[in-house]
Amino acid sequence: MADLTRVIELVEKEATASGFDLVRVKLFGQDDERTLQIMAEDPATGQLVIEQCMALSRRISNEMDAREEAGDDLIYGPYRLEVSSPGIDRPLTRAKDYANWVGHEARINISKDAEAPVGNRRTFHGDLIGIDGELVAIEDRKNGRVDIPLDTIHSAKLVLTDKLIKATVPLDTTGADEIIETEDDLQEQED
Repeated sequence: MADLTRVIELVEKEATASGFDLVRVKLFGQDDERTLQIMAEDPATGQLVIEQCMALSRRISNEMDAREEAGDDLIYGPYRLEVSSPGIDRPLTRAKDYANWVGHEARINISKDAEAPVGNRRTFHGDLIGIDGELVAIEDRKNGRVDIPLDTIHSAKLVLTDKLIKATVPLDTTGADEIIETEDDLQEQED
């Protein structure tokens, strides 16, 4: 059992204090195989590099441990903490994501308990047109333009395409010029 609302509040506070934007918090798995997945981004780059992931992970872990020691378990039982960048084919979780990624291909799934905006279809795939108020517009490949209420979206993510790769800021390559090739590495390349 977990108090996910309070977990999200804690994670958002720690991410903001670190200068990051929270993209998603998700708890999945069961029993001893649960994972608390946190995706965040540096607003300047839209990504997190390894050092930023480690720093945010430490902050969140320390705060969760402190609360647990004080008798305030936000997640009961064992779980793994996973902190990452949202990646290129990122989930779309905030209204601003639908504005920031206009023109890129996305897949949107509607909640099972929501009224389907077109027939009985619950999955839409096409280019994002944008967001106007609380309506997300997508140029669906089968139905043309579809307006989907934001609060009915169960999940959405960008689709990995060449266009998306070209539009994405390159990953931080700090230290790449310091890679030293050994004789074993060179031998493997020749074989």
